[in-house]
Amino acid sequence: MQLPGGPTIRLAHGQNSTESIEIPIIGLGVYQSEPGKTTQAAVEYALEIGYRHIDTAMSYRNEASVGEAVRCSGLDRSEVFVTTKLWSSQHGYEGAIEGLESSLSRLGFGYVDLYLIHAPPDPDRRAETWRGMQKALALGMTRSIGVSNFGLHHLDEILALPGPRPCINQIEISPYLSRPSLVSGIIDRDIVIEAYSPLTKAIRLDDERLQSEADRLGCSAAQLLIAWGLDCGYVSIPKSVTPERIKENLSALDVKMDESARQALSKLEEGLVTGWDPTTNP
Repeated sequence: MQLPGGPTIRLAHGQNSTESIEIPIIGLGVYQSEPGKTTQAAVEYALEIGYRHIDTAMSYRNEASVGEAVRCSGLDRSEVFVTTKLWSSQHGYEGAIEGLESSLSRLGFGYVDLYLIHAPPDPDRRAETWRGMQKALALGMTRSIGVSNFGLHHLDEILALPGPRPCINQIEISPYLSRPSLVSGIIDRDIVIEAYSPLTKAIRLDDERLQSEADRLGCSAAQLLIAWGLDCGYVSIPKSVTPERIKENLSALDVKMDESARQALSKLEEGLVTGWDPTTNP
């Protein structure tokens, strides 16, 4: 296993982008992790064993715990890739900037590494929100900007605007929700795909078909789901607050996918959305 941090993927905001920003391909997600000691302990442990990528959001209410964990880790701030997200209540030009100012205050950081629009704004606020994201980038409040839960029509509206492009689209994706049309469209637009809920929120971890392939490869079902996404070229952000599972998820880097596993997992598609799906919004 390549540690600390594991392999990375380069992020860029356009063909003429000169700054190289590298995102570790596995991160710790903290969605629904209880603010305070629970989140802080999970993040501290993850950083201790080699994670270098933490994914939080304004709406998770645990940014302060993430920031404290990074400070207590003994690592330099520059060694940890931290993502946060703009919530829908602050869409708009000023809101995008003020939202990040508030997040930075809670985190106790001078910048984040990636700032995402958490879900597509209403059509009449889409352009101004993206311009606010671009301004936050220009001000050095974030090293990169992107989106989450965007469909191709949302992306095309943003891509038609001048200035930096989104470097990443964070969407729910797993073998049970493989989204081939959306995935191919995102890739065609030179945008990196980041997979949230890669473990299906544990809904399908007991699937006998999945477990059979995991047994054959000598890994857990969770590790195989993560390895599938990595094999597809996605960044993966599995969530856990349990030390054993946090460690297990990182060890998915050691799983060697083969064609048999790819074929078996390709048959699991069922359109399983475990949470929400704003990619279909107008």
